[in-house]
Amino acid sequence: MNSAAIVNDQLTLRVLGTSVTLLELLRVRAEQDLGIKIEYLLHSVEDAQRIAVMHPESYDLYDQWFHNIDFVWPARAIQPLEIKKLKYWDEVNTLAKQGTLSPDGVLADGSVPSQRLYVQRDLSLSRQPSDRISMLPLTHNVDSFAYHVDRLPTALRGQEESWGWLFHEALTGQVALQEDAAMGGLDAALAMQGAGLARFTNAGNLTLEEIDVLTHALSRLNRQGHFAAFWATQEQAGGLIDNRQVEVQSLWAPIYFRHHFHQRGYKMAHPREGYRAWYGGMSLSRCATGKIKDAAYDYLNWWQSGWPGAVMARQGYYISNQERSRSHLSAAEWDFWYGGKPAAEVLFDAHGAPLIPAGEVRDGGSYEQRMSHIAVWNSVMDEHNYLTRRWQDALLRK
Repeated sequence: MNSAAIVNDQLTLRVLGTSVTLLELLRVRAEQDLGIKIEYLLHSVEDAQRIAVMHPESYDLYDQWFHNIDFVWPARAIQPLEIKKLKYWDEVNTLAKQGTLSPDGVLADGSVPSQRLYVQRDLSLSRQPSDRISMLPLTHNVDSFAYHVDRLPTALRGQEESWGWLFHEALTGQVALQEDAAMGGLDAALAMQGAGLARFTNAGNLTLEEIDVLTHALSRLNRQGHFAAFWATQEQAGGLIDNRQVEVQSLWAPIYFRHHFHQRGYKMAHPREGYRAWYGGMSLSRCATGKIKDAAYDYLNWWQSGWPGAVMARQGYYISNQERSRSHLSAAEWDFWYGGKPAAEVLFDAHGAPLIPAGEVRDGGSYEQRMSHIAVWNSVMDEHNYLTRRWQDALLRK
């Protein structure tokens, strides 16, 4: 029994993660529905990952992304999940299980979730079905970049949206990128390819030589004053939306939607090259046993029970078994978030604030259209450490 999580017979389930999906209203509702105490251990992405790898005794569940599996699984910080204990496993769609929504779909670059999903008898991970998985697939989405439509340079007006815009000379001094090397590096790689400056074998797993090509170009543009900012937090990214100097920036969906209702003419792009995608979920600490382990499975099943998925939809995210959340969304909400149809009325976020104006259509269309237009999955490259060093150097060179 995990005594660190049980004090005076009071069971407390500790969930490590970030504020991206671990929302307070979810914690409160889960406590009410499950009858246990739940503690959210909120940290930055980097700190949560470090704690997950080095201190599995300090948490029971790790809310993470599939590319992080490449850190925590080799460290044996997490234990396999038994599919027979996952109540809604059969409802999880094929994107997580097979890598694409259609049987003839082509796998995107990067850390494809299905390739690190199933636990094999030798404890390796692959897309070969088994009775155990590395983490339960839950929330997912695709990201790109956003821009002010009415302030777009003449050279780009009427052009098909492209990641290449981030490197376009007409936007010198007006571009913001993510500071994080892992995700920012993917955005920059897609931008280089979109601008016709390079062609990478796998944008989600660059070689040493390709990293040099990418970071050299980034450093050159940085010295020339091409970038107005590099953002590290959602708050920083949100502040840049109202900055008259920043016209185009890589962005996450919740940040975009948070400002969208009062920021007309600010648009999330549907890049011709495809989106950068991510798939999140939860893994079980190797130290979780007994009643704590049972409570962890109850919590995992609760996450797929319908209501949490509806909350995620109002964040701009999808859930792995979407049909179960349909009854918790209005017809207008379902049609907008999943169906790709114009909002029939003003739509509200999970806290009741206006979010989507009537008549708005989500970038990229329906769930199937958006999640079938992926260029690369968030990744941990084989040369991740080298990328991080070169990326940091490039950002410092002014």
